[in-house]
Amino acid sequence: MIVLLGSTGYVGQAFSKYLTWRKSKFPFVEISRSKDFDYTDPKLLRNYLSIVRPKFLINCAGYTGKPNVDACESDRGNCLFANAVFPAYVATICADLKIPWGHVSSGCIYTSDNIINPTKSFDETISPNFDFRAPKQSYYSGTKSLGEENILTQGTDYYIWRLRIPFNQMDNPRNYITKILTYNRLLEARNSFSQLDEFVWACCECYEKKLPYGIYNVTNPGSMLTSEIVEMINQRGISNKEFQFFKDEDEFNNINKGTFRSNCVLNSDKLGNAGVRMMHVRDAFEIAFFNWKESNYKL
Repeated sequence: MIVLLGSTGYVGQAFSKYLTWRKSKFPFVEISRSKDFDYTDPKLLRNYLSIVRPKFLINCAGYTGKPNVDACESDRGNCLFANAVFPAYVATICADLKIPWGHVSSGCIYTSDNIINPTKSFDETISPNFDFRAPKQSYYSGTKSLGEENILTQGTDYYIWRLRIPFNQMDNPRNYITKILTYNRLLEARNSFSQLDEFVWACCECYEKKLPYGIYNVTNPGSMLTSEIVEMINQRGISNKEFQFFKDEDEFNNINKGTFRSNCVLNSDKLGNAGVRMMHVRDAFEIAFFNWKESNYKL
């Protein structure tokens, strides 16, 4: 049996949906803090896992802020606990009980000097450069990097899955496409992205195929500029909005009062070479726009 933590969040809901669809292969239980028990209490979590003894645990719990990571700057206590302290609890408990597990992390722990034409991509061997040690970082990115550090000190039987700017065909405040459609102005930058449903599939493939434990950049191969995505939105007739852009990153930072954002390209060759191959990012966006489903969500 698989235990799923954080199933009510944007990523957690996608895991729950996928595991439900494949329940015959992946029997699972999702723990709700409101309905079951407060799994962020390490004593309660340890007692539960010592009784249930799952074959695998997936941690999707985390704090991203609303409507985006900028909100983490004003709620640092909750952000630090969810993204750094709680993963350390899970790592320690799983190591003690010998339960293999997977943790949803973030590619936002990196940033490029040139956000439009970055000179390199970041693979899993490169240390984060957008964390608390860096001269510029976001609080969210710092906590996600610290969460990874805390996990790395406990045991060896775990996956760290790095998600990067999730999207799919479903209109949602957490969906990058929804954000693009809603923001008043956009920043031109080149980034990696993770098609959410394929991200979940790839993570579960790591477990099913018994890939070597460790860190994986779970992003769709390739990268996209903001303007390229906007062009696809216009071509598909998703919106008739006249999109406005910041002049450059400095103007963006000044207007956003020094709240820095990660912009980077991740190298996902490790995952692909291990036999889990995701579609090219441009194809993933094309499919998302072709199947776009609007909702009444508002940021």
